[in-house]
Amino acid sequence: MSTMPVILLAPGNPTLTHQLAALRPGLDVRAVEAARPVERLTGPGFAFIDWLLPELSGLELCRQLREAEHTRGLHITLVLESQDADARRRALAAGADDYIIGPLNAEALLGRVDASAIEGPRSGSGPRLRHGELTIDLAAFQARYQGRLLPLRPNEFRLLVHFIEHPDQVFSRTALIDRLGKDSEEIDERTVDVWIGRLRRGLRAHGVPDPLRTVRSLGYVLDSLPD
Repeated sequence: MSTMPVILLAPGNPTLTHQLAALRPGLDVRAVEAARPVERLTGPGFAFIDWLLPELSGLELCRQLREAEHTRGLHITLVLESQDADARRRALAAGADDYIIGPLNAEALLGRVDASAIEGPRSGSGPRLRHGELTIDLAAFQARYQGRLLPLRPNEFRLLVHFIEHPDQVFSRTALIDRLGKDSEEIDERTVDVWIGRLRRGLRAHGVPDPLRTVRSLGYVLDSLPD
């Protein structure tokens, strides 16, 4: 049985919280305050952080959540005020997984959560993928190399799963945005390069050979391994 996700809002928004409760009864929605640390989560967590906050910037809160041990696995979305290219770049540089143009509403928030389709760890064996010594446990949402757990962020994990499921196919940046369930009108194609770069760095940091190949002017591909 999947675990209900936890939604963190910064700043807290009673109206939005009420709307979410009406659309998704039982959803755990919490306000994030700069002066109070976030409690340890028992399920998948999604943070939606406004660009401007009363006590500090949304970028700084994003960095704090990303650096703290028990919140670094959050899926963090920065709520931007406009389609500003510099703001998008700074959001990703601060550690955000995603961004959305505000004002945030319940339907857009739930759309982002549902698109991520993240399930908490479950007992027992589930479907698995393999690419050489790299293995993916889809049920537990875990990637391992030579048996060692790889601490990938949600977008990185889902990209890796997609490429392993579709080897020897070149995917454009636009196609990858679509495959990850993102809104192509809001996500800049260069954001895909950031996601790919993070995935490559995350793999290399744990001794995993880079499985992806860049196809100039076209996109990215994962080449199948010889039998």
